[in-house]
Amino acid sequence: MPSSTTAPAQGPLSGIRVLELGQLIAAPFATKILGEFGAEVIKVEPPNDGDPLRKWRKMHEGTSLWWYLQSRNKKSIAINLKSPDGLAVVKDLVRSADVVVENFRPGGLEKLGLGWDVLSALNPKLVMVRISGYGQTGPYRDRPGFGAIGESMGGIRFTTGSPDSPPARVGVSIGDTLASLHGVIGALMALLHVKTGGGAGQVIDVSLVESVFNVMESLVPEYDLLGEVRTRTGGALPGITPSNTYPTKDGGFVVIAGNSDPIFRRLMTAIGRPDLAEDPALRGNDGRSAVAAMLDGVIADWTRTRTVDEALQALDAADVPAGRIYSVADIVADPHYAARDMILEAELPGGTKVKMPGIVPKLSGTPGSVRWQGPALGAHTDAVLANLGRDPETIERLRREGAVQ
Repeated sequence: MPSSTTAPAQGPLSGIRVLELGQLIAAPFATKILGEFGAEVIKVEPPNDGDPLRKWRKMHEGTSLWWYLQSRNKKSIAINLKSPDGLAVVKDLVRSADVVVENFRPGGLEKLGLGWDVLSALNPKLVMVRISGYGQTGPYRDRPGFGAIGESMGGIRFTTGSPDSPPARVGVSIGDTLASLHGVIGALMALLHVKTGGGAGQVIDVSLVESVFNVMESLVPEYDLLGEVRTRTGGALPGITPSNTYPTKDGGFVVIAGNSDPIFRRLMTAIGRPDLAEDPALRGNDGRSAVAAMLDGVIADWTRTRTVDEALQALDAADVPAGRIYSVADIVADPHYAARDMILEAELPGGTKVKMPGIVPKLSGTPGSVRWQGPALGAHTDAVLANLGRDPETIERLRREGAVQ
């Protein structure tokens, strides 16, 4: 198993400095990605407790395992943003930064004296990613917005779950991570504008609601022209047939995607229904979607006579896309994950070895890397301040006065 610290330190974002003024999920996940591809990420945390993520979910010797993953490759500095000296440190960092990523509630940075007008005056080339629940404008901008709210208002929860059950959530913080990815995309586009086009810096305004809404496919035009309100359909993909989750005789499930025209014909042949494979009415998706329930029933009748492994073997032989529902145990044991370096071995403080997820996407020439796991609170404060020109006596004074930790 490859180590998470053996990859080269250089990356396509080497030389880019990113200042993170955020906590928990949305902003830190965005900077995690930037750090994995070579950016220098300086994470500003409040003294004493730091980012609350340090204590979220499952812990190892008092620190969240999620923290070690989400904060890898970052430098932690503990700064009191309510201290004038602490604010002066942040402003000095902004002068040399390429990107600032923040997820305060709109107006939060302005109250601290760190609004866009102040930061862009310090650094006209600065790119600022602002991630919030509802965006920096609009009638809801001042409302508190978490990922769960973004998922609800963005439309994904209304369409998730079984038809006879309340709306469900995806088992991870998908609203936050979708916003993070949109923030990374915006940051890279703005950086390209600055670095190659000589343009000025700008604000990337990312809303959790809009990030979810952006992946909701044809939801709006279907409603506007056809009056269709897409709702929960369980494991099926509405209007795309057949594509569903089917039970097996050993109590498991297989996911089968037989929704392209040639794949559908191969699927029907594989399950012993060549009559359906050759039925002219079923040659296109529109015809199949009109009888989706019937086709799902036919496929389920076949899968119920086979184990998961037997069904997958037959479908693989017929070149039909299909798969099992993976648990994390399946993921960690799977040879394909291993072959793609998607399970890395990391080392925590004290020498404990632990498996961590690999890096996405895969770049052939300048791949991402993990240089270290999430650091201790304030682990890099002295080094960063020294790089800004603060001498040891000044750093000690700032620490005594509570401006830094």
